[in-house]
Amino acid sequence: MSRLWNFSAGPAALPQPVLERAQRELLDWQGCGASVMELSHRGKLFMGLARQAEADLRELLAIPENYAVLFLQGGATQHFAQIPMNLAGEGDSADYIITGHWGEKAASEAAPYVKVNVAASSKGENYLRVPPRETWQLDARSAYVHYTPNETIHGVEFHDIPEVGDVPLVADMSSDILSGPIDVWKFGLIYAGAQKNIGPSGLVILIVRRDLLERATRPMARIFRYADHAANDSMLNTPNTWGWYLAGLTFEWLREQGGLAAMRERNAAKAALLYGAIDGSGGYYSNPIEHASRSRMNVPFTLHDSALDADFLKESEAAGLLALKGHKAVGGMRASLYNAVPLEAVQALVAFMQDFAKRHG
Repeated sequence: MSRLWNFSAGPAALPQPVLERAQRELLDWQGCGASVMELSHRGKLFMGLARQAEADLRELLAIPENYAVLFLQGGATQHFAQIPMNLAGEGDSADYIITGHWGEKAASEAAPYVKVNVAASSKGENYLRVPPRETWQLDARSAYVHYTPNETIHGVEFHDIPEVGDVPLVADMSSDILSGPIDVWKFGLIYAGAQKNIGPSGLVILIVRRDLLERATRPMARIFRYADHAANDSMLNTPNTWGWYLAGLTFEWLREQGGLAAMRERNAAKAALLYGAIDGSGGYYSNPIEHASRSRMNVPFTLHDSALDADFLKESEAAGLLALKGHKAVGGMRASLYNAVPLEAVQALVAFMQDFAKRHG
């Protein structure tokens, strides 16, 4: 068996050392004679794992003590609805900054629970850039401001944290969390599906300022209430123990790599290499996103002749390059460069792209 270079947008590549360790520990974790998936989540062993994973995440992101860290389920899409349920009261409004498919979906799913104000959107420009800050129509009375720092489908990224005044800033960081340091204290709530930079699908990390937990006053089942999850250490119901375990291994791996400052440098180098190959191809390949809004994590690109797309995908997979087909909403190709994708993978992709252009010029 040989592993190939995986550019999937999610579920995405996991660090090979993490997978190898999980493989070694699968049948007998910590010498207990059973898999981590077969143990009680309330037992001493797993509770220790859970505490260590949270401590490692807090260290990586420098999370202040006045923030709760939750390991939840449902995927980010479920939390599109749960966030307004928990942060907004009946009749409240919330501002949404929309820069792609996921921001649009977040606003749509929130609509039954809060009055959605689309304060800014680049939809009219086919999501080719972040809307200029001076065009945003924010309401100081809003319950929160929601945005998606990185849009995986369109390849648009905010490279700075937007200033929104005293209104809590909410961010769907599913595709860019842990790709570099962030100022957690500037946010009211951060949430992220695990399947890109954290671990396997089925787990959601949620970081929320503790005072905001008191906002959930509308009637709802306890399972939807973040305050109840926080009060029960994310074990109000049986958690995704396998996902939590792999997330913990990933946090350890990130620390061993030098932390998030080191990951930021690596990710910048990978993105620069690929964008350089696209821009330097003489028009054979192109990326339509405004340069200042280009994503480091997800790089969509097209060939000068779409009739070559099928050949590109077939030959790239034969060359050991997986999951390069672009999303159906935009077509073309897409290479996702998450933390677990090494520089060597991007070098292999660039070499293939250059060779393909010579052969199919």
